[in-house]
Amino acid sequence: GAPTISIFLKPPGVISPGGSTTICCSCQCATGRFVLSKDGHQLRALELRGGRAEFSISNATQGDAGAYSCHYQAGGTVLAHSEVLHVMVQDLPLPRPVLRLLPGREVIAGSAVTLRCTTAHPAARCLLYLQGQPAALVVLSKQEEDFNISHVQEADGGHYSCQCFSQDAFFRWSTASEPLELVVR
Repeated sequence: GAPTISIFLKPPGVISPGGSTTICCSCQCATGRFVLSKDGHQLRALELRGGRAEFSISNATQGDAGAYSCHYQAGGTVLAHSEVLHVMVQDLPLPRPVLRLLPGREVIAGSAVTLRCTTAHPAARCLLYLQGQPAALVVLSKQEEDFNISHVQEADGGHYSCQCFSQDAFFRWSTASEPLELVVR
């Protein structure tokens, strides 16, 4: 069958004006290229390097916001399409959240892990990200700021971060927390 394509932001989350990010497209493919599209229009193509292509956005503006996707092609034939990745560029006036891994950054497979995202904003909700995933894993509220993994597996390892938002008069965002790596032994 056709290869599975994944698309994600590195680092994940909302981008501030003037900020930078990388759109990553990857698959279990040996040769060929990825073509990046925004809002249905092709932007550029890159040859695969290790089953991956990275498209950088620097000095981001509102013009960089939109719905991105990539498709994989080999020999001029399109073989697979990614999901759509929504990129947002907005001011980030809220205080930066802090992410903690409990009991720590290194855990043994099968144990319990808590990811706690805390913010100083009283009404903010936070998104928890795992780098490499196209969307947030979960939305956390002030009353429920923990994400628990009761039986952690090796696949749960990776770089986590959180980013908070407020829906008072306007939809406002924070910068993302410092990313933390969860290592599962």
